Order: sequence, then structure tokens, then C-alpha cells
Amino acid sequence: MTQHGKKYKEALSKVDREALLSVPAAVDLVKELATAKFDETIELAVRLGVDPRKADQILRGTLSLPAGTGRDVRVAVFAAGEKAAEARAAGADVVGADDLVARIANDGFLGFDVAIATPDLMGQVGTLGRILGPRGLMPNPRTGTVTNDVGRTVREFKSGRVEYRTDKVGNIHVPVGKASFSRTDLIANIHAVIDELIRAKPAAAKGRYIKSVTLASTMGPGVRIDPARVRDLEEELVGT
Repeated sequence: MTQHGKKYKEALSKVDREALLSVPAAVDLVKELATAKFDETIELAVRLGVDPRKADQILRGTLSLPAGTGRDVRVAVFAAGEKAAEARAAGADVVGADDLVARIANDGFLGFDVAIATPDLMGQVGTLGRILGPRGLMPNPRTGTVTNDVGRTVREFKSGRVEYRTDKVGNIHVPVGKASFSRTDLIANIHAVIDELIRAKPAAAKGRYIKSVTLASTMGPGVRIDPARVRDLEEELVGT
């Protein structure tokens, strides 16, 4: 059982676990409860009415948050020649080809948050599947991380592009900013995530689509958002 400290328990006492709040009200409460000495990350958790055991109901993609993420994203790029130079010029933190593959395979190097690869190197990168896959770091065409446009992709991830994917029970977790973000910026980022999930709704998903929405800071308790009010698009959120 997880043991929580005094501050967490104090924060939890301010949360009505049964209440379903609007997005602005949830943002205000989560910001109030983020009392750690560091700038806590604010994360949105959405439970979707999908069956991730079925390939046609797995969601995976990327979106650009209008207000960014507020964190320094470390980007690794598997590329050679001109594409490697393009990645470095765009601000990639680690760039390499066979040498980077070997560094990960042999030395266990994982000092990055996002991995991008040019298509011609996916043969080598594919050998790292057992290492990168479980950590959500494997480049994938569906998320735009297998591309020849490495410069633009690096800049987008550096400026606020995030990946999302359903876990084994249909949940999606996306960072939507920092506790220091303004109320307006956090609301804009949350709406961007919800809009993207609605856009990406699998045709095979039936019944209620967005089942629950929770917002929380790194050290704080979760605050529940009313799915029917999260974007004022009730008919789209509950599905048919």
C-alpha cells in the first residue's frame, strides 16, 4: 500500500471524491493543491471506452499543446549524413546511427524522452524493440516519429508536441503543463487533448467513449472532471 505524507493528506481533505467539476474549476483546485517546492507537472488522465486488446481500438498519436509542456524534452534522433546534421541544427540532444543503436543496446543508454528515426535506419532501430518498446520510446510512423522531416519534428517536440497512447486497460495519460502555468494555458492544453481524442475515436468503439477524466499534479490527489462538461460537446463525448 502506498504511504502518503501529511501534505498529500491535507490536500486530499480538500477534494470531494464524488464531485464532477468543470475544467476551469478542476484547474483552479489542482493549482491550489500543488504545494511542492518544485514546479509540479499537471497530468490529464482519460479513461476511454475502448478495448485495447483489439488492434482497431488502440489509440496512439501525437498532438501539439498550444501552451507547450513547460518541460525540457530530451530528443534522440537516429539519422546519418545530412539528416543527422539537420537534427543537430534543430536542437536534438542525441544524434547517431549505428553508434547510437550500439550505445543503447550495449550500454543501456536511455537519456531521452522521445526518439525519432529516419525510415532508412528503422532496420537497425527495430533491433531495440525489447528495450524501447516497453518504455514507449520506439519510433513509429503513426506518431510521426519515423520521418525524413527530422528538423521540423525535433522542433515540434521541443516546443510542446506530446505523444499519447492507450495503456492495457484503455487509459491515456498526457502532461498538460506545469502548476506555474496560467489558468488559461492549462485550460487550452486540456481542451486540445480532448479535441484530439475525439478526433481519433476508433470507429469500432461503441457506447460511452470518454468514461472518466481526472486532473492531478505530480504530488497532489486526482480531481475528477465531468466528462459531459469537459468540452461542452456532450453528444460527442458520450458517443452513441
